Amino acid sequence: MSRRRAWAELLRLPALFTVPGDALSGAVAAGARPGPRTLLAIGSSLCLYEAGMALNDWADRAEDAAERPHRPLPSGRIRPSSALAAACALTTAGLGLAAGAGRPALTMATPLAATVWAYDLGLKHTPAGPVAMAAARGLDHLLGAAATTGRPRDALSSAALLGTHTLAVTTVSRRETQGGTSLPPLAALAATAVLTRVLARGGGAGALGDSGAPGTPGAPGRCGPSARSGAARSGSVWGGSAPGQALRTGLAAAYAVTAGRPYTHAALNPSPPLTQRAVGGGIRATIPLQAALAARAGAGLTALAIAALAPLGRRYAKKVSIT
Repeated sequence: MSRRRAWAELLRLPALFTVPGDALSGAVAAGARPGPRTLLAIGSSLCLYEAGMALNDWADRAEDAAERPHRPLPSGRIRPSSALAAACALTTAGLGLAAGAGRPALTMATPLAATVWAYDLGLKHTPAGPVAMAAARGLDHLLGAAATTGRPRDALSSAALLGTHTLAVTTVSRRETQGGTSLPPLAALAATAVLTRVLARGGGAGALGDSGAPGTPGAPGRCGPSARSGAARSGSVWGGSAPGQALRTGLAAAYAVTAGRPYTHAALNPSPPLTQRAVGGGIRATIPLQAALAARAGAGLTALAIAALAPLGRRYAKKVSIT
């Protein structure tokens, strides 16, 4: 039990629930219904995300020994060589799953894996660190679009929104153990307000109904022009009607509250405990953000499925720290 808990802490199990929504929201943002290739993209995302978690603690083992001696590596519960081996194995598995989803998915997963490793091994403590983390989350979103439709470009606008949120959270996290300044949580709070407004207004491209056509003959996971137009028509039930607007507004509000409340507390009192809570709140807010992006694209059922991951993440966060 203690060994399993140590690995759960190393891999930050509650944060894992923020990952599937990347590929799901990316798929619907590109105007497609999630399918088998989307599931492969989710598997790839999960592996690459956890590879980053293991590599993060391996790279920070000396720093953690001074600031977080309770972490699995400095406490001796997991050997550094085991963490590094896990990072390598998970990266290989993630790229393999992406290859199974097709060349466009592998083309997107390769720079994603490179960004994860570059962040953990060098960029984390530089001014480029938050940008690299934002790029990784955006690439993960595009991975879902690439695997499902082969057209990641169609999801660029929503990837930018997701990346902006990640940039804000990562900037706050750089003061997680020291605290002392209100500027990062204030900036994150401002970014959250802007994103909430954009999400509530809707207007996502490629509106999609969850009952939309799966694709053109001979090209699994792709949507031709006729399929996309049919998907958009069926998506109008969610995307343009009162129920669709209500769903977008509700998810945008959930995002604003989940991220905004701890950011506000940290801005008023930038102590290490409140800064850590702000980081945790920002990470948890990724799920309603992803759900709102799916609703913005007109995929109401996908949005609800993503939102259902939030209570699971909260449940496990009571047992294992999300940061």
